[in-house]
Amino acid sequence: MTDTTPIPVQPAALQPPLPELFRQPPVFDDSADERRHRKERLAAVLRLFGRFGYEEGLAGHVTVVDPMQPGTYWANPMGAPFEHITVDDLVLVDEKGTLIEGEHPINLGAFNIHIQIHLARPDVICVVHTHSIHGRAFSALGVPLAPITQDACPFFEDHALFEDYTGIVLDGSDGRRIAAALGRRKAVILRNHDLITVAETVDAAAWWFIAMDRCCHAQLLALAAGPLCLIPDEVARLTHDQIGNHLIGWNSFQPLYRSIAGDGT
Repeated sequence: MTDTTPIPVQPAALQPPLPELFRQPPVFDDSADERRHRKERLAAVLRLFGRFGYEEGLAGHVTVVDPMQPGTYWANPMGAPFEHITVDDLVLVDEKGTLIEGEHPINLGAFNIHIQIHLARPDVICVVHTHSIHGRAFSALGVPLAPITQDACPFFEDHALFEDYTGIVLDGSDGRRIAAALGRRKAVILRNHDLITVAETVDAAAWWFIAMDRCCHAQLLALAAGPLCLIPDEVARLTHDQIGNHLIGWNSFQPLYRSIAGDGT
């Protein structure tokens, strides 16, 4: 049973952190430079995901909008080990999944989800979906994340639950329904499947996936230990506004990028 007893609210810190306190994502005058940057970030994300154990056979896909050719997307090739991915391994595909650049095909079942999200959300630069252990386990509960910790609050009222698992996504119809369930939010839990996160930068989309997977892990542990004590909605909503935006997501990813790339640029 869930304990919904209100937690006393302290009057301090009622405003979100000032954006000027944080680093800003780079802005590019040249689309070729922006393409290179996005590809480098994508390769780094995949290598990190390999470290974190997010790879599962042929499953797992990250797509990034190409800034030079509208309607095309960079992605990891199917079957390539995440931990060994380099920029040169990435492939470029069009909206039908047809290979434009690269040597290996992509996972079309995954791409049928990704492309529908990209088409429905032109603000989204990156879509992340892999089969993490804790994401999969949590998805089997068929419930959304609860605001049980500060780290879960960025997802409060900002993620959806897609409850209709129908097997591998072989056409656009299921992808469109998943995109509709996601709406304007940053994440969706696919029941009996796993997690999807999105953002306006590669870095933030990756961070939200990592953070959401860890929140799933934390809630599973808490449920195993006893009743949940929830953060009140108004406090969870305030905390979301403070630390749930994509600028915070981008900044949160920078230490991880530095750990894999060796620099903080």
